[in-house]
Amino acid sequence: MTVVPIDRSAVPGPGSVSDHDSMNSVLGKVRPILEAFTVDDDSLSLADLVRRTGVAKATVHRLCQELVVWGLLERAGCNYRLGLRLFEIGQRVHRQRILREVAQPYMEDLLLATRETIHFAIHDGLDVVYLEKILPHRGLSEESRVAGRLPLYCTATGKAILAFSPAALFGEVVRSGLKPFTRHTITSPGRLRGQLERIREQGVATEAEEVRLGYTSMAVPVFGREDVPAGALSITAPTYRVDATAHAGALRTAGLGISRALRSAL
Repeated sequence: MTVVPIDRSAVPGPGSVSDHDSMNSVLGKVRPILEAFTVDDDSLSLADLVRRTGVAKATVHRLCQELVVWGLLERAGCNYRLGLRLFEIGQRVHRQRILREVAQPYMEDLLLATRETIHFAIHDGLDVVYLEKILPHRGLSEESRVAGRLPLYCTATGKAILAFSPAALFGEVVRSGLKPFTRHTITSPGRLRGQLERIREQGVATEAEEVRLGYTSMAVPVFGREDVPAGALSITAPTYRVDATAHAGALRTAGLGISRALRSAL
């Protein structure tokens, strides 16, 4: 799983807000504190937060105390961890909640049909974010996580979304750099463009060991009322167990079902 760095250019700096606009100043410091926690962090010390945010120790300490009172952070001994209040607020995000609720029954059917790990992901920036994941006992448990991020260019869900998105998004992805995760990751813009053209023709995206050696994923885009993908549905399995024909058929059926349900729900 990639650790996505904080975009400090998006965080207000000393000269970017009015001295009288104290609320914006506070929010500009709170954001990097919350975003300092990655999916791999159970808790962080005050020193960790200071190092990751670049905010003064006294300020981080004061804001952490306030965030604990608000429930956005919790104390874990001498450390801090993200609070339950954040989870509660997150569950109120209407669009993502509807997507998960609509997709889940089809994901469960796909799990029963394939006995492999099933993901549902959406596009955010140059990444996919996993909204839901279900897996059998033998499934892939480490590389992907709900609310985790991976790049569009090297994941099956990302390629499925990228293939049916405006061409400008492809340009942004290429300009940001195609960094290899494994020796199989496609890092050539020309090869990636050719792969996306095939995905548009076939309706199914595949990545073979581009994120993790030994594992292959297949995905289909899911559409709501718009022409751009609302998300993507995928199957991930050890490469030796992938049945391309059977998995592609099962994915297409489930993807069409989710798309029909989304058009009614969104």
